[in-house]
Amino acid sequence: MEAVFDVEASAALTERQKQRVLRKAGPVLRGIAQDERSQARNRELATERLADALREALHVPRRRKPTKPSRASVERRLESKRRRSQTKRLRRPPS
Repeated sequence: MEAVFDVEASAALTERQKQRVLRKAGPVLRGIAQDERSQARNRELATERLADALREALHVPRRRKPTKPSRASVERRLESKRRRSQTKRLRRPPS
């Protein structure tokens, strides 16, 4: 069983949504199912898969909010580097 959704002919989607789906998934979405022996169950599965594909294509990823390390974490890192440097300095042969 195959469920087909024509994005460009859809009245359910706004223009912005259509553009997003076209960019991500193409002009025609398909949901295909041949898992079950029952035609009705395969029809349901195909419709679910089509809906999942449409949902995935319409998903807008969250914007990344740039962050910087806290002052305490920067201090910890620098202190760790100083300790490591001191350890290595003490391993050197005396000059």
